[in-house]
Amino acid sequence: MIFKLIYPKWSKLPGQTTFNLPPHGPVVFAATIPKEVTVKFTDENVETINFDDPCDFVGISMMLSTQVKRGWEVADTYRKLGKKVIFGGISTMLHAEETMQHSDAVFLGETEGRMEEVFNDFRNNTLKKIYNFMGKHPAIELVGPARRDLYNKDLYNHKGVQMVDLFHASRGCRFSCYPCAVSYLGGRMFRPRPMDKVVEELAAIENNRLFIVDNSLAQNDEWEIQLFKEMIPLKKKWISHTIEDNPKILNLAAQAGAWYVYQAVYDTSDYIKERVQRYHDYGIGVEGTILLGLDNQNEDDIKRLIDFLLKIDLDLAEFTVMTPFPHTKAYDDMLRENRIFDTDWNHYNAGQVVFHPKQMTADKLQELYDYAWKTFYADETQESKMMRLFTKVVLREMEDGTYRSRNRNLVNKSFGKDVSRFKDLKIQ
Repeated sequence: MIFKLIYPKWSKLPGQTTFNLPPHGPVVFAATIPKEVTVKFTDENVETINFDDPCDFVGISMMLSTQVKRGWEVADTYRKLGKKVIFGGISTMLHAEETMQHSDAVFLGETEGRMEEVFNDFRNNTLKKIYNFMGKHPAIELVGPARRDLYNKDLYNHKGVQMVDLFHASRGCRFSCYPCAVSYLGGRMFRPRPMDKVVEELAAIENNRLFIVDNSLAQNDEWEIQLFKEMIPLKKKWISHTIEDNPKILNLAAQAGAWYVYQAVYDTSDYIKERVQRYHDYGIGVEGTILLGLDNQNEDDIKRLIDFLLKIDLDLAEFTVMTPFPHTKAYDDMLRENRIFDTDWNHYNAGQVVFHPKQMTADKLQELYDYAWKTFYADETQESKMMRLFTKVVLREMEDGTYRSRNRNLVNKSFGKDVSRFKDLKIQ
């Protein structure tokens, strides 16, 4: 049996540096498919779907709300060709009822230990309309290494720069942030994978650069310490969400190869300023993630926040507008208050205002979002700041012997044949 697995494309936000990372959800899911099934994978963001390519069964994996309408189009095309289609992934769970109108089946929840049933049903022509395992998490020990062999690694680079591979060491999140759907999707319980399996998968990933996509690493101090200690000998260079604000843990993270972190910047307090500085003290870069349009923000608050960002030495900043995704408290509140005016899921990209803010007009919030990007990157482009961070990681790779020769052409092109010139760059 041939199973065609597709990751639909979505429109990137205008004015921002565009690059594609290898998708994580589809290849984690693919690891749960019975071994006798041949899986063929297409990431439509970097490849064109060949609808004539022979297959028996089609799966569509969707992560973002901005993918769902394209996912439905792809499914409709395959179903007209007589193929049965099953959907899964984060945005399938968030948009299940609508997605059921375009599918033969939807799978809700985590797939480990459950796909034998689905494929047996397909073979017996008894495919169920819905496989609902929401809140019924499989044993975390069942999570195996992702099927990274399914994608073409050469397609994931930006102007010759090797992009990161994605990896996760845990599921679930004990936090429940206002605009976030993670507690609905993965539960409020922190579920770490067995450490031996984590290390085994990490060691097997060919790419030296990783994005650890766990919702937060700052969930359990002892686990975080053990993880970083185990990672030190692997010499990986990695990006993650928040690391615990603890000198011992930050020091171990730096030794383990922490490259930079995504850190929420939610106010102009000394704590945030010092938090960023503490990361930098350990050689860890910071990309601030800044949410605009919260109910407690007015126009002056947002402008003060942007001014503050320019003073705290962020390496990068990513601005998003508050977006009421389904199955979040933000969605429930705004729906009840009749504040959502746009339900076109293509617009739910965290860069387009789809609701009425409390302290300004929707147009003013959109204007401030554009102002934030232009102001922060007025003196140095986003791409230039990204190259500065890339330079840091190349220096570290050169120092510990993990720098790969296939990157040398980029280095030569950008800085001349004398690679030692990297060390002269002002990258502190």
